[in-house]
Amino acid sequence: MQADPALSNDAATTVEAKAQRGINALDSTGELLMALAGAGQPLSLRDLAAAAGMPPAKAFPHLVSLQKIGLLARRDDGCFASGPLGFELGLIALQRLSPTRDAEPEIASLAVSTGMSVAAATLGPLGPTVIRLEESTRPQHVSLRVGTVMSLVNTAIGRVFAAHLPEDELEGLLAQEPIRLAGEVTKSAAKTATKAAPKATLSPEYRTRLARIRATGIDDAFDTPVPGIGTLAAPVFDHTHSIRLVIAVIGPSSGFDRSPNGAIGRALLEATRRLSWRFGLFGEGAGEV
Repeated sequence: MQADPALSNDAATTVEAKAQRGINALDSTGELLMALAGAGQPLSLRDLAAAAGMPPAKAFPHLVSLQKIGLLARRDDGCFASGPLGFELGLIALQRLSPTRDAEPEIASLAVSTGMSVAAATLGPLGPTVIRLEESTRPQHVSLRVGTVMSLVNTAIGRVFAAHLPEDELEGLLAQEPIRLAGEVTKSAAKTATKAAPKATLSPEYRTRLARIRATGIDDAFDTPVPGIGTLAAPVFDHTHSIRLVIAVIGPSSGFDRSPNGAIGRALLEATRRLSWRFGLFGEGAGEV
């Protein structure tokens, strides 16, 4: 008698599900590790258990085992922190980080989902420099290529970098604005450096714009510096909360959903948050989608 193919498929699915079943105790251990990582600081048994949503009596045996293998250590004050093995695993992960390589899948996916061009920039010796460009299938008249150095004042990519740089470093970089794409400094943004004052000074209007970028996590540029082109840009941070990349979605300004809460803005912010989490950023908003 021939077996029913449907029954065979169901049986195979059941076997596969059983084979993939995890160990419940390790799931609880993982919750404790995630809670400690999310806190970003050593925690007492009571606080760590509360953060993981379990009674201290249940958490304690897991923490003892984590101490034994070196993932956690208990300090003199009784708080739990990363142990030798935890540090070693973290260092291995950091050594393997490559902003360009790790951002590649997010850039490609973002270009497909939005139907627009997507650029990634890092802070180079001359300023914000484009290191990756996924061009849209639709023609766009944009003077943007890998290696282009962006204005810190007149482009969304540059302003996002500017918003997250120490002020003395930003003032020094602004002195080089004329060499960058759209880099002519306007009176409303910053005063050009002089021989007497080698650093540029930030205007109140420019400071206000940078503060808004820090508050919202995103910046935009529409029809300027390039008429007919719109841009939304957002930062990617690393484990030290330092800015590593800026990702920008670029397309025709007509029909471009300009709102940070629109479909394009949400997709961009989700991508940059995932990358920040991958680069080791923990805390409020990290990795949220």
